[in-house]
Amino acid sequence: MNIERKDSLSFKLLRWVLGAALLVGVFFSITQIIYDVYVTNQQMESDGQRILAMFKDPSTQALYSLDEDMGKQVVEGLLQHEAVSSASIGHPDEPFLAYRERPSEDEFCLRCIDLFMPAERVFTIALQGHGDEYYGDLQVVLDTAPYGQRLLTNAGVILASGILRALILGLVLFLIYHALLTRPLAKIIRHLGRINPDRPADYKLPILRGHEKNELGLWALKVNQLLASIERNTRLRREAEDSLLLMSQVDFLTGLPNRQELQLQLDKIIDDVHDQQQGVAVLCLGLDDFKNINEQHNYQIGDWLLQGVAQRLRLFAEHGACLARLGGDQFVIVQPGIKDPEQAAVLAQSILEQLNEPLVMSKTYNRELLSIRLSGTIGVTLYPDDGQSTELLLQQAEQTMQLAKKGSRNSYQFFVASIDSEIRKRRRLRKELKEALSKNQLYLVYQPQMNYHTQEIVAVEALLRWKHPELGMISPEIFIPLAEESNYIIELGEWVLDQACQQLRAWLDLGVTGLSVAVNLSATQLHHSDLLCQTQHKLAFYQLEPHNLELEVTETGLMQDIKAAATNLRGLRALGVRVAIDDFGTGYSSLSYLKTLPIDKIKIDKSFVRDIFDIEDDAIIVKTIIQLSKNLGMQVIAEGVETLEQERFLIELGCDKGQGYLYSRPVIAAEANETFLKDRIG
Repeated sequence: MNIERKDSLSFKLLRWVLGAALLVGVFFSITQIIYDVYVTNQQMESDGQRILAMFKDPSTQALYSLDEDMGKQVVEGLLQHEAVSSASIGHPDEPFLAYRERPSEDEFCLRCIDLFMPAERVFTIALQGHGDEYYGDLQVVLDTAPYGQRLLTNAGVILASGILRALILGLVLFLIYHALLTRPLAKIIRHLGRINPDRPADYKLPILRGHEKNELGLWALKVNQLLASIERNTRLRREAEDSLLLMSQVDFLTGLPNRQELQLQLDKIIDDVHDQQQGVAVLCLGLDDFKNINEQHNYQIGDWLLQGVAQRLRLFAEHGACLARLGGDQFVIVQPGIKDPEQAAVLAQSILEQLNEPLVMSKTYNRELLSIRLSGTIGVTLYPDDGQSTELLLQQAEQTMQLAKKGSRNSYQFFVASIDSEIRKRRRLRKELKEALSKNQLYLVYQPQMNYHTQEIVAVEALLRWKHPELGMISPEIFIPLAEESNYIIELGEWVLDQACQQLRAWLDLGVTGLSVAVNLSATQLHHSDLLCQTQHKLAFYQLEPHNLELEVTETGLMQDIKAAATNLRGLRALGVRVAIDDFGTGYSSLSYLKTLPIDKIKIDKSFVRDIFDIEDDAIIVKTIIQLSKNLGMQVIAEGVETLEQERFLIELGCDKGQGYLYSRPVIAAEANETFLKDRIG
């Protein structure tokens, strides 16, 4: 392969080396010229002072005796110096005793010298007699042209010689580089062209003479080793491809078939049972809260649990059944020979019961045996009733399992047509939610919070509602997760915060004092980088005090990324905004974060308050939460208060505030003005 001259390394090197050498030569030449200018100025100063010293005494004598002839002789003597352009002797207030000047002959030189030094240099010395009696001055003007002419001549020589030396040095360096590197590289390139890609080890690059111990020789040696390795690795690659083919069909962690292999086996099972007119059950198992288990322990424990689950599920993969891992915490069991759904239900229940047995590690963990109890949710689809294709059956099983997790966990659920309808509805709602705000379908309602110490309404919680023109009221439990999935929750959350602050400002303007508003934050908002800026902007825009705003976050949302959440929570605390933990007690996180995070209030979930008299454990949980909050210096709000008996019990336990239907249902702002805020509007 021929290389064009413009692309040749030698040609490019020549340009770079010559250019760099030229710049270096010019730089040092200019530096030398600047130094010569400095030396010339010093020489002019020295000549001026020397001339004055030589002619001081005769000038003094001529001025003292007012001898004009003598003065003219002194001036004539001064003009004998080639650089003296004029000379004068006399008193500054009287006519000169003697004066003479001559014009400069080199105008071009003067114009050049003017660029870096004055055209003339004036030197003056006072003429004094005995007793320091002042007679007048001797003044000499030196023409810089003679000095400049010599300076220009020297500068030209310096610049030319510097550039010439630089060019010669660059050319020498280029020739050396060409001989030691470029030419050997060209030879190596020619040898590389002789290598057969199919048998790279048959030809070896020669070690060039004189380069046995330098980089080129080492490079050629490494290339030869690389060629030998390529041929050896080609053989190993063929062996590895066989292993990879097996690995592509098996999950590395559990040794079970993966999704790709599962589809192949399911296809075969369907083909076999099709002729026998039998059914097939596809069970998709998803472990409940497995992500939280990983966070509480570590991922090594999580891997061990997955292996344990796989080992237990193998008990059900007999008699032609197939077991596979889809990934993460999801497993699939395919059971042929199913005659009716009841058989599949019995199998699913057996799997859940087996899964509920605790898994115990054989080694100690924190000096104790580690025992973990798991639960799971199973989605079941049946062939041929729910679908004919492998892909459809697996998809429906996964969707059924995911939807079942949103309801009651540790259970199984069959795919039915209503599930497909629900999926289509969710897709429609996800699309129309983005238009709901612009179409004024979204609005806020407010539910009061009662202070048990003062028996006054001290706060309201802003709650988002969606009234669909066709489907009616859509539950927040449905459309809030849809907004989070599409990241539309950021825009929606900012709108809710803006509307709540705007309404609070309106109530304050109506004379309502001592009132604050609570706004719910989603997990996405809590970890968003613009949360602090948005909050600060709303407070400033509506002229609200920070303590009048309270932001509520859930335990589960807080624990998704506790570091990012902690940063935003500390920022909110610095602003003066209060933070509350909503639905406390329903999460799965450790209580240790309560001591480290800037949290002001804890809201007891309504599920505990609802059954506070019926379930003893709920009463104990409520009492424990209140006591814990008091010890940590936090306020406690109970949600879901509906009866006076519940209120009295909570007050006896030391609860600070309550919220629920006992005080008011969530209402729009206009109804709030006519009900629980009526007596507070001035």
